[in-house]
Amino acid sequence: MLFKTITHEPIRRGDITLTIRRWRAPQAKVGGQYRLHTGGAVEVTSVEVIGDADLTEADAQAAGFRSLAMLGRWLAKQEGDLYRIGLRYIGELPDPRAELAEDDDLSPDDVREIRDRLDRMDGDHPWTRDVLWLIEDNEGVRASDLAPAVSMETQRFKTNVRRLKSLGLTQSLDVGYRVSPRGSAFLEAEGELD
Repeated sequence: MLFKTITHEPIRRGDITLTIRRWRAPQAKVGGQYRLHTGGAVEVTSVEVIGDADLTEADAQAAGFRSLAMLGRWLAKQEGDLYRIGLRYIGELPDPRAELAEDDDLSPDDVREIRDRLDRMDGDHPWTRDVLWLIEDNEGVRASDLAPAVSMETQRFKTNVRRLKSLGLTQSLDVGYRVSPRGSAFLEAEGELD
């Protein structure tokens, strides 16, 4: 479930405790957790299918609208059943990629699995090891400065580094990237690290 940036701070403050959506099929479940792209997360506390006549001014305000009429205009652009979803802000969720990145105790099976994943990511145009080595040799360097070294556009380079990050092989810094402990252990296991 996505939330507009303008709603994130009111969600954090507890001013927004509902979202009202039209869906063809349920898109949320009680207990589900959803990250806000500006930080933090919400947990779904309730999900109910309701009729238009069940909506109240209080619902509209709890969903961040000034009035029921404004909510109605927003909902008119959507199709499907009407859902009232209760929310509560739960703070930051642990990032499983961060934990994975710190795990440098790789078994032979782990190395084989990473190698297979990288080979699939490479497809017909190998790039994964080149990017890992480039980052290893240039920690903290901006993507726009690194991308030309591997013949990539900056946005493509960033997307590819995120793919490596999802495997726990790289970490983002305030500026640039670094190869994670897991990434270094993998490179070493492949026999490529000096």
